[in-house]
Amino acid sequence: MASGPPSPRTVQPRTVQPRTVRWIIAAGLSLMIVAGVLATMPDGGGRTITAHFANSQGIYPGSDVRVLGVKIGTITSIKPAGQSVTVQMEITDEDARIPAEVTAVVIAPNLVSDRYVQLSPAYTGGPTLASGGQIPVARTATPMELDQLYGALRKFSADLGPQGVNKNGALSEFLKANAANLKGNGTKLNQMIEDLGKASATLNHSADDFFGTMANFNKFTGMLRENDTEVRQFQRRLADVSAFLAADRGNLQRALNDLGFALIKLKDFIKKYRKRLKGNVDKLADITKVLVDRRKELAELFDVAPLAARNALNSYDPNSRTMMSRGNLLEITAAYGKGAGKGQAAVSVPVCTAGPRSKALKKACEAGPGGLNPSERPPADSPPLPFPAAGPVFTGASSLGGGSR
Repeated sequence: MASGPPSPRTVQPRTVQPRTVRWIIAAGLSLMIVAGVLATMPDGGGRTITAHFANSQGIYPGSDVRVLGVKIGTITSIKPAGQSVTVQMEITDEDARIPAEVTAVVIAPNLVSDRYVQLSPAYTGGPTLASGGQIPVARTATPMELDQLYGALRKFSADLGPQGVNKNGALSEFLKANAANLKGNGTKLNQMIEDLGKASATLNHSADDFFGTMANFNKFTGMLRENDTEVRQFQRRLADVSAFLAADRGNLQRALNDLGFALIKLKDFIKKYRKRLKGNVDKLADITKVLVDRRKELAELFDVAPLAARNALNSYDPNSRTMMSRGNLLEITAAYGKGAGKGQAAVSVPVCTAGPRSKALKKACEAGPGGLNPSERPPADSPPLPFPAAGPVFTGASSLGGGSR
């Protein structure tokens, strides 16, 4: 019995349970939170930096990366890149901070131990090197290899050998001369080194003074630089003097020899007359004491002496070869004795008795006090003399032709 076609199957829609929805939402939120935390996490563990070295001898993947000798990461890969080697490093220390201008140096503690990469300087502040940062070849360094050191020593030895600077025996002569100079001077050389060490210690404790001296010396050299023209002129003059002395060195040598003989004779003279010289020096000390006691008078003398000398020169008449000067005799009379009375007596008596008299003066003296008339011209109008004022001044009578002179 044939059956009819099967009836189509009806699919019932499935209903998502609320619990499943909650799980999906929670998982999405968790992923978002984790992504946000990773995006905002500061540089720390898991960072990678790349350094470019000239060579990578002695370092391998897994070698340490250190700061101040403390491990902060490891080398993950080493790849050649043309003329340099690219070394990728992973910083595993979460607290480590790398300066932006960091340098990378391959350190070899000894000949056989594993090498490591040292990052320096240690971070003290400022910008940091982010993950993926690059350190160029200019800021990396590798140690000299043993074969390179041997090669440098071989080259140095060859340069000093018979095919180098010692081709004509110059180095051998130099060593022989120094050996001869140092022979027997080991103690002195040791003492010199000790003294040099003491001097270095002194300079170490006097660093401020030393640097002050250097600063002053720098100012001195700057002054010489600013006065370069004068310095060159001085050097030329000094060269001229040196050339003159060199050309006349024979006479200079004889002069120095004569000076040596003179000094020998002077020494003998001083030795022979030591007591007399001592006595003379003692007497000279007394004279010096008098001069010191009279220093005020001497100062005044030195002050007025030039004026007196100039006046004396001005008073000389070359035509008549005489000293042209005028003296007030009536003022000078005060320097002679004492008069019998005031006025005329004080003046006329010394004049009449002082010495030879002219006819006019003799006639006035014989006429007595009435023969002298008071002068209308005061003494102060006359040239000053180093004597005190004589009081009233008198002249001869007009009939005698004396006038007021």
